Amino acid sequence: MVKVRAEQPLSTDGSVDLSMWVNQLVLRNPGFDGPRLQSACELSERAEERAIASNTIWAEGHSSFRIGLDMAQILDELGVDEDGIVAGIVYRAVRENQLTLNHIRKQFGGQVATLIDGVLKMAAISNIQFAASERVLGQTQDQKEQARRMLVTLVDDVRVALLKLADRTCALREIARGTPEKRVRLAREIVEIYAPLAHRLGIGYLKWELEDISFRYIEPVAYQRIAAMLDEKRMAREEYIHRVIIELRKQLRFLKIESTIEGRAKHIFSIWRKMREKGIPFSEVYDVRAVRILVSEPRDCYVVMGVVHQLWRNVPKEFDDYIAAPKDNGYRSLHTAVVGPEGKALEVQIRTHEMHEEAELGVCSHWRYKKVESGEEEEPEALERKLHWLRQVLDWQAEVGDDTDVTGEFLNEAGADRIYVFTPDGHVVDMTVGATPVDFAYRVHTQVGHKCRGAKVNGRVVPLHTALATGDKVEIVVGEEEEPRREWLYPHLGYAITSRARAQIRAWLGRRAREKNIAEGKKVLLVQLSHLGIGQVDFGDVLIETDFETLDDMFASVGSGDRDVGDVVDAVLNAGVASFGEQLSLPLIEDATDADAAIVGLGDLNYEISSCCQPVPGDSIAGALGSADIVAIHRQDCLQGMLEEFNASPIKLSWRGTIQRTFPVNIAVTAVDRQGLLYDLCGTLLSENTNVRSVDVEEQQTKVVIRMTIEVVGLNRLLRTLDRMARVSNVLTAHRING
Repeated sequence: MVKVRAEQPLSTDGSVDLSMWVNQLVLRNPGFDGPRLQSACELSERAEERAIASNTIWAEGHSSFRIGLDMAQILDELGVDEDGIVAGIVYRAVRENQLTLNHIRKQFGGQVATLIDGVLKMAAISNIQFAASERVLGQTQDQKEQARRMLVTLVDDVRVALLKLADRTCALREIARGTPEKRVRLAREIVEIYAPLAHRLGIGYLKWELEDISFRYIEPVAYQRIAAMLDEKRMAREEYIHRVIIELRKQLRFLKIESTIEGRAKHIFSIWRKMREKGIPFSEVYDVRAVRILVSEPRDCYVVMGVVHQLWRNVPKEFDDYIAAPKDNGYRSLHTAVVGPEGKALEVQIRTHEMHEEAELGVCSHWRYKKVESGEEEEPEALERKLHWLRQVLDWQAEVGDDTDVTGEFLNEAGADRIYVFTPDGHVVDMTVGATPVDFAYRVHTQVGHKCRGAKVNGRVVPLHTALATGDKVEIVVGEEEEPRREWLYPHLGYAITSRARAQIRAWLGRRAREKNIAEGKKVLLVQLSHLGIGQVDFGDVLIETDFETLDDMFASVGSGDRDVGDVVDAVLNAGVASFGEQLSLPLIEDATDADAAIVGLGDLNYEISSCCQPVPGDSIAGALGSADIVAIHRQDCLQGMLEEFNASPIKLSWRGTIQRTFPVNIAVTAVDRQGLLYDLCGTLLSENTNVRSVDVEEQQTKVVIRMTIEVVGLNRLLRTLDRMARVSNVLTAHRING
């Protein structure tokens, strides 16, 4: 069964009786080493005494020693092993620099030190400002999303997560003496990150406490209003629940079903959330009056459900079977709402004792150390030790109301291939594993990279080839002149490992005359735009999209290879400033009456997409009326070369704003052949959710040309797909071709 929180034994002067406290802990956990736990408590207490004597005690005046015992108490309730308990006892002393990790490692072993180090790294999340969305290094980022990604990369042992939850719970209990600003900041951090984490781990009792206390600080008026409404009729409600329990016990005894029946605690935050989400008043919240029935076997749950529904009429659409279909975090129970005695709504939860323990302790209910014949403790199974629940973290946005679907990005980027570091302003940015301060400098801005002369990581000066780690705070020291070093490109020295940094360094070192870059960049860009049927562009508005200050800067960047031409083409399309060449003077037919039509300007005529140029939404299009009164839809540049074949004038057309369908497009990829090339290209298409209709491979000595017909929803998706394919190893070009 779920453990009940034990009070800390106090001596006559109000201090903790450590011997009694340790003895009680060992009594609850017979396998624990009492002297080792006693040693950890005494070490933490002495460290705090030295801090008090040297006036280096925690500024808030809280006792790191007492908080360590509180953390250990919570961890004991969660069933954490001895190393985890020891780590909890001394964690705050290490965090407050009263003890060192090296000291802990020598006295209590590497496991304890590793656990504490993991929790210390997670403390970096507290530095994040949880704004919904803001620009970080020129890109719009959701810092809550970045925090969750960071959490995934930081934790590989479930005990680290449990230690952090215990730490945040203690902090929330203690913050009542802090300033209103600190209370709200901590409460928001817990609601955004740690209460959802407790939910994902299935630790129900801790989740409710974190949410209720945080809610009290964030929404004090709403909290007090609901608390007052709950308290107003508390006596009548308790008497009502008592009568319900008596009736249920009578019925279940008659059926010889052993059960435990109790009133269920009311959680103010969940009541408030239900009122807000469903738009209902307090009087219509069903679980204000609630009972929980615990039985021995799963089959008894359904028998009891039948008894409840025979006694009282159930409320339609208020029945959930989480036994047959458990929640993502493993929660199992039957939920129903009925019209109980006196016509009052009543919620009933039915589950087994085992299910109840899992509902309260979640992943911790499976945390067991097994004894081997020698009496030694063996390591937990991998499933119990590792955070297999990291997959479930992908669903956090469902709990916290994010609009962004980050699941695909998590699967592609989270974990082993990304790290998350802090800017000096406390913003989180993601980078490739192995990235260095040089890479970070170029991520900030090209000029910062060019002027980089040194770096500080977590306040310490480090070599520029130092590999950064998740949670690091990075500050770049810059000089007056732009002068990147050629040795930064030498792979064996490890200064720059990201393609962005290496490309910018190489461009600076091999920079040609600016005038030549401007001319060539303009030529490449205009040719590409012409291929897409775009004849004239007001580049002034495009500068806003691309963050360049002048047109020459933009053209020079394209000409030198600093900016991919596809990025600028995409910016032209996004800016909506393209106009078509005047060589086509096209009549405009009155719009079709069908609001679902993909193309505007056809009137009542039917159409077909031409196979020669395969236009897609975003292309400049025009129509050619055939003999069967069917309009062939072409790209404008394609139709321009075919005007002599048509007697009638082309028809000017445009795409409707939102089109819910895909269009076939032919593309060609030229690459130096290698094993696995086609597999990697198809993997890129899969990650873009792009369907492939056909594939044809032509060998050309050491090269191959792979022609594909793919389906895309529009030009922007096509450009993005081609860009990603062009980045695959050994690919020389990836471009659109006519049919």
